[in-house]
Amino acid sequence: MRITRGAAGAAAFALAGALGGALLGGGLAGSLGAQDRPESLLPPGFDDPAPSPSPAPAPTGPSTAAPRPAPAPPAAPQTAPRLAEPDGDAEPVRLPDELPPVPSMSPDQLAGLPTLAELEELSPDELDELLGLKPKFDIPPAARRSLAEVGVIAPSEGGFRTASMARQPAALVRAMLAGTRTPLVSRWGHILMRRALASRLAAPEGMDPVEFAALRAGVLNRMGEHMAARAIAQDVDTTNWDASLTNEALAAYVALTDFTGACPAIRLQGSAREDAQWVLWQAICNAYAGEAALAASQLDRALNQGIAPRIDVLLARRYAGAAGRGRRAVEIEWDEVEDLNPWRFGLATALGEPVPERLLAEASPFYALAGAPAPQLSPAERLGYASQAAAAGVFSADAMVNLLSQVYADTAIGGEPAARAGALREAYVAPAPEDRIAAMRRLWGDGDVPDYGALVATAYAAARVPASGALADAAGDLIASMLTAGLDRDAAAWRDAVAEGSVGWALVALADPDGGAASESAVDAFVDEYESAAPRKAAFLVAGLAGLGRIDEGERDSFAARLDVDLSRQSRWTRTIARAADFDNAALVAMLAGLGMQGADWSQMTPLHLYHIVASLNRVGLEAEARMIAAEAVARG
Repeated sequence: MRITRGAAGAAAFALAGALGGALLGGGLAGSLGAQDRPESLLPPGFDDPAPSPSPAPAPTGPSTAAPRPAPAPPAAPQTAPRLAEPDGDAEPVRLPDELPPVPSMSPDQLAGLPTLAELEELSPDELDELLGLKPKFDIPPAARRSLAEVGVIAPSEGGFRTASMARQPAALVRAMLAGTRTPLVSRWGHILMRRALASRLAAPEGMDPVEFAALRAGVLNRMGEHMAARAIAQDVDTTNWDASLTNEALAAYVALTDFTGACPAIRLQGSAREDAQWVLWQAICNAYAGEAALAASQLDRALNQGIAPRIDVLLARRYAGAAGRGRRAVEIEWDEVEDLNPWRFGLATALGEPVPERLLAEASPFYALAGAPAPQLSPAERLGYASQAAAAGVFSADAMVNLLSQVYADTAIGGEPAARAGALREAYVAPAPEDRIAAMRRLWGDGDVPDYGALVATAYAAARVPASGALADAAGDLIASMLTAGLDRDAAAWRDAVAEGSVGWALVALADPDGGAASESAVDAFVDEYESAAPRKAAFLVAGLAGLGRIDEGERDSFAARLDVDLSRQSRWTRTIARAADFDNAALVAMLAGLGMQGADWSQMTPLHLYHIVASLNRVGLEAEARMIAAEAVARG
C-alpha cells in the first residue's frame, strides 16, 4: 500500500484527528467515567493525611489563663476560582466560542486513506511520512556538510586542485563524464582517472554539486571502483541526495555487499521509489531497525505478489533474517535461475552462498572487480577474481602479494591457488636468478602474451633480479612487470643490458625518468621487427616517444607514414584535450584522457589517441603517468 504525497498531505490532519477522537471517545473517556476517584499509587502512609489531634479536656480547677476562644464555625464550601477581573483598561481574557472544524475531505481523498490493516503494516518511518511528521533533514544544522567541495582526496594528499572544474562549462563536464561508459583499457589510465574523480573538487559553474557528485560516482562504478564511488556519495549528506546520486550510491553499496549501509537513505526517502529492488531493500532495513515482523510481511507480499523474482526475495529474506529475529529457514535454489545480476551476486556473497559456476562462466568483468576485494570470500575464491582486478587497476601489486601470501599461509588450500602462491614465494626466495625467473614464468602462464594481472603480482620480485645481459631473453617481461607498479628506476637499470630494438629496450626508452632522445636507428630496428607481426605495438612506440618529445616531428611523421598511421588528424576530442593542456588544467586532461581510453582491450586503442594523451599529460606535469601509459601500451599492444 502506498499513499501518494498529495493524499497524505491533505489527509494528515484529518487522520490524526480521527485517531485522537477514537482515543478520547473510547478508552480514555470510558475509564474516567467508571472510576469515582483516582487510585493512589503511593504506599500506605504516604498519601492519607495524619489524623488531627483531639482537643485537650478543660481544666477543672480555677486558672489564671485567658479563656480559650470558641471554635470557628465550619467554612463554607469553596467554588472554583474565577479569572481575575481586568484592571483598568486591560482587555479581559476571552475563550473562543467554538473550536475550528476538522477540514472536510473529498471522496477521492477519503479513498486514499489507509485501512487499519494497512496502517498496521506501515513502518514508523512510513507512518511519519503519511502524517507529515518526517523531518526534511536528519542531521543537525551544525553537522551538515558543505557542498562547495566534494571528494575524498585533498590537494595535500595527492588530489588535483579543488578549482580545476569550477570555471569549466557545465555542458562539457557533463558530456565528458556521462560519455565515459566503459572501463578503461589502460591500468595506469584507470589509476589516474580514479585519482581525478575522487579528488576534492568544486562543481563547474552552473552545475548542481549533487549532480557533479553523481556523475563522478557513476564513472567510478562503471570502472569497478565501488569503494571510491561510495566514498563520493558519503561525502554528501543523504538529505541532499537526488535520484541520480541515490542510484549510484545504491549500486556501490550492492557491489560492496554493504546493504545496511544504505539504510539511512532508504528510510529517509521512504516511498520515493516503488521498484522491486527498493521494496526488498526497505524490508532489509526494517529488519535491521528491529521491525522483524514488518520486514517478514513485506517480503512475503513481494514473493506472493510477484513483485520481485523468487531468487531475489529468498536472498533478501535470508539476509533480513540475519538481523537476529529470523525464525524461518530459507533454502536458496539456483536451479531455475538463468542469469546473474549485481543484486543476486552481492547478497549471495554477503551470505556466503556459493554462486553456481555456470552463472559466473560468462559473467561480465563487474563480478571479478566486485568479488576480488570481498572480505566474505575465502582467499582462494578471491584469487580467482584478483588477476582481472589487478590488470584493470583496481588491485595494486601490494594487494596481490598480500592475497597470495594469505593463500600460501592457509595449509587447507590446495590445487591451482596453492601452486600460484608457492610460485610467488619461490620468485622471492630462490637462490639463483634463473630459478626466480622460472617461478615467475609459471605465474605468467604458458602463452605468448603473459597474464597482465600476474605481471602485477610479480612486480617487486622482478625488481630483485639483477640486470644482466645473460638474462636478456626475460628482460622484456621483467621490465613490463616492474612498470606495473611504477618501478621505473629499477627498470632503467636494464638500460645497458637490453638489445636495441627489443621490447625491453622500447620499455626502458619510454619509462626511463632520465631518458633523453631515442636513437633513430633503435626505433627503426623495433619497427622493422614488429611492422608485420604487430604493427600496433610499433605504432604505439612511435606515438609514445613522440608524445614524450623523445623523437622530433620529422621522425614522428616519417615513422607514422611508414606504419600508415596519421598522428596529425584532428577531432573535437583532440582539440579539447590540447586546449585543456594549454590552460595547464591537469584534472581536466586526466578526465579527457579517461574518455579517450575506453574499451575492453588495447585493440580498441588508437595510436592517435595515445599520442594526444601522452603529449597532454606530459605538458601539464603528469609526466610520470604519461611514461607509464606509453610503456603499458607497448607491453600490452
